[in-house]
Amino acid sequence: MTVETTTEAPTIEESEIDESGIDPAPSRLTILDPRTGALVGTLDVQDPAAVGDAVARAREAFPAWRRTPAAERGAMLHAAADALEVRADEVARIQSSETGKAVDDAHGGIAAAVGTLRQYAELGPVHRGRSLQGGIDAVDLAVHRPRGVVAVLTPWNDPVAITAGLVGAALATGNTVVHKPSERCPHTGALVNEILAACFPLDVLIPLVGDGSTGSALVAHPEVDVVAHVGSSVTGRAIHLAAAAHDAHVIRENGGNDALIVDAGVDPEWAAAQAAIGAFANAGQICTSVERIFVHRAVAEPFVAALVREAEALTVPGVLGPLVDERLRQGVHHHVEAAVAAGARALTGGTVPDGPGTFYPATVLADCTPDMAVMAEETFGPVAPVMVVDDVEEALVRAADDRYGLAATILTASMETAHRAIAELDVGTIKVNAVFGGAPGGSAQPRRASGAGFGYGPELLDEMTTTTVVHLGLPRTAVTS
Repeated sequence: MTVETTTEAPTIEESEIDESGIDPAPSRLTILDPRTGALVGTLDVQDPAAVGDAVARAREAFPAWRRTPAAERGAMLHAAADALEVRADEVARIQSSETGKAVDDAHGGIAAAVGTLRQYAELGPVHRGRSLQGGIDAVDLAVHRPRGVVAVLTPWNDPVAITAGLVGAALATGNTVVHKPSERCPHTGALVNEILAACFPLDVLIPLVGDGSTGSALVAHPEVDVVAHVGSSVTGRAIHLAAAAHDAHVIRENGGNDALIVDAGVDPEWAAAQAAIGAFANAGQICTSVERIFVHRAVAEPFVAALVREAEALTVPGVLGPLVDERLRQGVHHHVEAAVAAGARALTGGTVPDGPGTFYPATVLADCTPDMAVMAEETFGPVAPVMVVDDVEEALVRAADDRYGLAATILTASMETAHRAIAELDVGTIKVNAVFGGAPGGSAQPRRASGAGFGYGPELLDEMTTTTVVHLGLPRTAVTS
């Protein structure tokens, strides 16, 4: 998929917010299928005036929505889940055409979205405050209150599930929402917003279509109380600075440079299969994809050989999907080329294929070093850079030496080593012996360049609310004779 506008393109990753300022000139988004290059459609970008109108309408709708009983809000979220489930085929098809994600995979994200909406439909009414221990003649309470207008900015790589999480938690707690999907999948975002908004009162959920200028106007609006963003780290930092100017609360899950440690003593074939899932699933376009691999020298040779076989099995047409657009493909290939120029070896892949679309082959790089961009930065493509280490101590030190803090995985037969990884890796999520997975309702707290605040789970309800402490004492009445 390629995004084109008639105004100057945003200059930062993801293009969800434009740091260079807001261009008031109208523009259009032109979306191309990343498999074939065929036109998916065009949409008008909404200008700052439209953004201001959306925020004003959401602000006006807020008092009535916050007074709506939580159980009624939950019932509407259940209705939204039902409506999304009924139209899952339609949503999956348009998402696939815009992002290149396989239809079956898109259905998986939609199913997760339906489950998430139902989760918040149930969690919202039981979102508890606390009682505090005070004197016998008074009651002290900590009570949750909705914050107000929530600006939600969602990415293209898992747009439906992430929308359900952020929008669902915001609405369940009595906030109103203005939602701008990524400019890389605006048709998907528009359709999902249409389905969800129809289940709520007017202006409780307001959609926007736009590019970086639209995101800038939304984040900078002084009547926005919360900004919830999933996307790149560069964009996340810009959003945090813009939101701080008017004291908005910021929740953000941003990029990661997730490490995979392969310890001695594990089955190298199994470890390679795990690494392949982590690095190549959705063509590496997952926030928690494996971005760098540290393998113990004792198993390095059979592990790398097996990983190459896993990568080469994905060369069958249709098995590995395309990257979302040519801009991302060029960025991925630049990382690979720079690594090879600095001494890495491409054992398979590493070339831009001929033909239409934006495919990039599953690539295994050996002899990588920490200073290479492919190890130091998020590549966000189907690339598995491997560095051999002498022991698990070195692996843990290398994995921890990173400006990101999203997730990490360790494959080990040693419970002692697993506990060390849990203690020493300062990231939001640590996975032991499985690169993906987790219980429903799980949450995580990214670190450093990877974001701030809890995303998803019951803790996201806390992020979407403020806490008011109430001291309720006994009145003193006048004494009458």
